[in-house]
Amino acid sequence: MLYAILAYHEEDIVQAWTEHQDNALMDDLMSVHDRMVDEGRLGPAARLGATGRAVTLRGPGPGVVTDGPFAETKEALLGFYVLEAATLEEAVEAARGLRVANPSAVYEIRPVVLYVPGAVFPLTDNGLGDVRP
Repeated sequence: MLYAILAYHEEDIVQAWTEHQDNALMDDLMSVHDRMVDEGRLGPAARLGATGRAVTLRGPGPGVVTDGPFAETKEALLGFYVLEAATLEEAVEAARGLRVANPSAVYEIRPVVLYVPGAVFPLTDNGLGDVRP
């Protein structure tokens, strides 16, 4: 079964990190990421761009585009992992590994009910095709 591990954090805090702090966190997360890759369980993972650069499409017909996602929370969805796990408990354990690397983040674990095998990500916004979460 596939599970999505959705990573949430307070965007203002994340954007205030120095380059050194961000790189150190990414190194810690990559050690968890690399372990899951070595186990053959990790699918696509992505770090999402700032919500300030996002738009939301909603409403009837063609819909209306508005600025960013607006929620009644300080936490924003900042990235995700797609993980193969036999059970929900196994997926939760994988998320705990990510939480050790980033203890101030919140992780939501949700089954993936639609999967298109072989789908790949195009180049990311940084233009490098980097799939770091």
